[in-house]
Amino acid sequence: MSFIGELHSLKVAVVGAGVTGRATVKYLVKQGIAPIILDEKEREIEGIKSEVYRGQLIDLAIVSPGWKPSHPTIESLKTQGVKLISEIDFAWRIKLEVAPNQKWISLTGTNGKTTSVQMINSIFKEAGKNGLACGNVGTTVIEALSAPTPYEFLALELSSFQIEWSNEAKYEACAILNIAEDHIDWHGSFDAYANSKMKLLEFSKSAILNADDSEVVLRSTSWNGRKIFYSLETPAPGELGLVEEILVDRAFIKDPSHAESLAELADISPAVPHNVSNALAAAGLSRAIGISHADIKKGLAAFVLDHHRIEKVLERDGITWVNDSKATNPHAAIASILSQEKVVWIAGGLAKGASMEELVTRAAPRLQAAILIGEDRAVIQSALKEYAPNIPVEVIDDYDSSLDLMKRVVLECQKFARVGDVVLLAPACASMDQFTSYVQRGELFAQAVREIVGM
Repeated sequence: MSFIGELHSLKVAVVGAGVTGRATVKYLVKQGIAPIILDEKEREIEGIKSEVYRGQLIDLAIVSPGWKPSHPTIESLKTQGVKLISEIDFAWRIKLEVAPNQKWISLTGTNGKTTSVQMINSIFKEAGKNGLACGNVGTTVIEALSAPTPYEFLALELSSFQIEWSNEAKYEACAILNIAEDHIDWHGSFDAYANSKMKLLEFSKSAILNADDSEVVLRSTSWNGRKIFYSLETPAPGELGLVEEILVDRAFIKDPSHAESLAELADISPAVPHNVSNALAAAGLSRAIGISHADIKKGLAAFVLDHHRIEKVLERDGITWVNDSKATNPHAAIASILSQEKVVWIAGGLAKGASMEELVTRAAPRLQAAILIGEDRAVIQSALKEYAPNIPVEVIDDYDSSLDLMKRVVLECQKFARVGDVVLLAPACASMDQFTSYVQRGELFAQAVREIVGM
C-alpha cells in the first residue's frame, strides 16, 4: 500500500498549529483525513479544534519545527509508542509518490538562508526552470507539493529545528552558509546547534560549503561526500570564489584548471561581503542541478533583496538610516555592521542564549554610539562596557507602545549621528519581547524615521 493510502487507515496527529501545522492539516483534510491537532493554544484549522495531548490513540504524529524533543507532549507521545516524523520527512514521503522525479536541493546556516534561497528562486525564474524556493520561507514544502503541476526542482531553506527532526529526505546538493551562536536556548548548547546544521550533509549527494567559515570547514572534515568550497578569495581547482570583480566557477566545469564566470560584483546588490558570499552559495547549488552560468548571472542580476535586510530607509543631511531588522542574532549583526564604515547602532531584544562578546569586539571600531532596547539589552550593555568602554550607550526603558519606542529610538539616534554616519537597526536579537515580529520591528523603525527625520 502507498503511504498516502496507508494514512487513511491510521490515526494521524499534527503537532503544532502554526504555519507549518496549518499547511499539513489542510493537506490531510484535502485527502479526506481528519487529523488530531495537538497544540498548547486553542486554535481551529479546517473546522478542527486543537487539543492538548492526554493519551489519545494516535498511530502517527507529524511534528512541526520548533517543538523541542524534550517537550512534555513529545515525551508523552514517545512513551505511548507513537511514530514521530518531521513535516519535512512527511513531505518527502508524499513527494516519492506524487512527484518521484522532482529533485530537492537545500541550504542552511545561521544567517543568509532566506536571501540565498530567494536568489535561487530568481535564478529558477530567469533560467525558465519549473522550480520553487520553499521550506522555512514563504511556501511550506507540503504546499509546494500540492501544486497542480509538480515542480521539477524544490530549493528548501531549512532551520536547525527542521534538520534536527528529519531523517528521510534526500538532496541532490546542500549548502551550509555559516555557523554561529543562535537558538542555544532550544538546542541546549552551541555544539548541539552546530551538529544539527551539519546533519544535513548525511542526506546530500554533494555539499556547497563556506570556506570562509571556520566552523563549517572544521565540522565537515569527517564527511566523505563531494565537497565544493566557496569563498571571497581566489578559488583553487574544484572551488567557487572571487577573482577581482568576478564570481568564478572552478568546480562545475570540465577542466578545473580553467574558470567560468558566474556573475560580476555589479550584478549583486548590495555587493557587501556577506551578500556576495550568499550569491556564491546560490550559484553553487544552481550549478549542482545543471543550471548554466549565463542563467545564474541573469538570476543574480534580477534579484532584489528582501525587505528588512540592509534596506535603506532614508538619506538626509549626510546621514543614512538603514533597516536590518532581520539581523536577529550576533552573527548577522556583525555582517551588517562590518558592511558600513561608521555606525550608530540600534540593538536589543531576545538574545536566545547567545553571547555578545565577539559581536562587540569586532564591531567596536565601527561604532559611534549604541541605542539599546529589549529584554536582553543588559547582555549587550555589559559586553559594550567591557570591550568598547568608550562607545556612548543609551538604554530606552520607558515607552507607551511599540511605535512610541521606535520614535524614542530615532530621537536618541539623532543626538549622536553625524555626517557620514549610518544609523543601523541590526538588533542581534529576536523581536517578540516588544514587537510581533522582526517585520513589525523594521516597519515601525522605518515609519518613525520617515515621520521624524523625513519631515
